[in-house]
Amino acid sequence: MPSPPTDPDLRLAVTTRAETFERLRERLAPHGIAVEHVQPDERVLRVDTADATGAGDATDEFDGFDAGWVYPSRLMEGAVLDTHLGVPWVNGRDATLASRNKAGTLAALSAAGLPVPETRLVSNPVDDEAVLAAADEVGYPVVVKPNSATRGVGVAKATDPDSLLGVTDYLDLVHDYRATGDKSFLLQEFLPGATDYRAMVVDGDYAGAVERRLPAGALAEGRWKHNVHRGAVAEGVALDDPARELAERAAEALDIPLLGVDLLETDGRLVISETNARPTVDEAHKYRDGFDADVAALVRRTARR
Repeated sequence: MPSPPTDPDLRLAVTTRAETFERLRERLAPHGIAVEHVQPDERVLRVDTADATGAGDATDEFDGFDAGWVYPSRLMEGAVLDTHLGVPWVNGRDATLASRNKAGTLAALSAAGLPVPETRLVSNPVDDEAVLAAADEVGYPVVVKPNSATRGVGVAKATDPDSLLGVTDYLDLVHDYRATGDKSFLLQEFLPGATDYRAMVVDGDYAGAVERRLPAGALAEGRWKHNVHRGAVAEGVALDDPARELAERAAEALDIPLLGVDLLETDGRLVISETNARPTVDEAHKYRDGFDADVAALVRRTARR
């Protein structure tokens, strides 16, 4: 376990216990930043801030922080936690919401003149004829993906009208449950053989990238999704200037300080497929020299807001 900074002058609240937390704690310690976990979910959160007598503060665990890393992904709990902490976030609620809305992000990027895959947003419920017409416009095979899911969950490839309607039938079953949140989904062009990159942009500047690849065995089985959580590997790569500039332009267009930008490259095309305002911080060797110092500077600038 990494040692905390001996004399920290800033405390950063991080609401995840995943790899990013451990890496931030270790790598920001030399910069005088204490990284501490604040749990937003799978617990009981007190909503009021006074004790039973109406005096004093019952939220000591949230006291003394200077900044937050990224706004919690579960917005209801996040609102309570945000109030208790009372700190600025590196990526706040608006950034989290904007990046989670895949269609809204792609629309904003396209409006800014940046290349994205041909995509249609289906605001369910929609009749079969409308879905099939949209798929014909995009062209088969077509990728079907939930508008606001993460980690590749629910993404499928349809090769013809029958397989597409099979996927949308399952979506209709899920959406029959009234508590289901976002019912929209995307129909997006499939880019065969595309190379899949995740570029990191910190405070407007390209900071490094990984290429996500499927093992040979997975490719032989016909798998195509390059998601690390489904078995792909992420290897550090040096992007060329056009890809670096495209990632930076995406972060500028969305006005998000810390952004993962997913790029697909194939047949001379380079497009932005998605963005992530809650990006995983990877191993240090996958980023440029000075990455940790740049992140520390961004945290400090956030704390001064």
